[in-house]
Amino acid sequence: MAEQSRDVSKNFVTRAPEVGGNLLRNLLEVAINGTANLPGAKTTAAKHLVKRETVEEVIESLVLTHVGLAGAQGFLTSLGGLPTLAVTLPANIAGLAIVQIRMIASIAHLRGYDIDSRQVRTAMILCLMGRDGTQKLVDDGVLPTTPLAIATAPVFDSTLDQSVSEKVLGELVSRLGGRRASLILVRRVPLLGGGIGATMDGFSTIEIGGYAREVFVNRRRLTRD
Repeated sequence: MAEQSRDVSKNFVTRAPEVGGNLLRNLLEVAINGTANLPGAKTTAAKHLVKRETVEEVIESLVLTHVGLAGAQGFLTSLGGLPTLAVTLPANIAGLAIVQIRMIASIAHLRGYDIDSRQVRTAMILCLMGRDGTQKLVDDGVLPTTPLAIATAPVFDSTLDQSVSEKVLGELVSRLGGRRASLILVRRVPLLGGGIGATMDGFSTIEIGGYAREVFVNRRRLTRD
């Protein structure tokens, strides 16, 4: 079973660049538009806005809510430990991406960005890399500019969008693959694995939420400057 898990994970990593664009765009659609059982980004933002006085209070509430959601799905997809990793690793990648993209989209929407814009969507996907991951891509010349510049660009760059999707999915697979090493150490205690999954995904979502708040500055402020 361990060998099978390694083969599946290796195959997933190998094919990540090939399927990255389509997969992340599908996850993004779910996160933004929602489903019958999952409210989309705009609906989620509106519900939080009713309960808070300022946009910044809404954003704070949204981040905390999504940290909880990320931790819950991280716990559930890590409960089985190593024997179920071949199935739960891809599920965790998808689940975490949807939670974090919806959070990012809600923040962007509340700050005045058109989250139906393809440029903004490229920037939202890039936010999943986090501050350090994105800055490294810019410093290494892999990306030509920052997420904010991408979001506010006058035209959509399909080549850049594809490159961003591939890099981000590869990063998600690599990052969550680190959980595999953790689960090897606790493979006899599945509940402990669930706790590790919840903690990792929760902290990751806190980081991504903070970075999205930095990237998507208030549009009124941007226009005024």
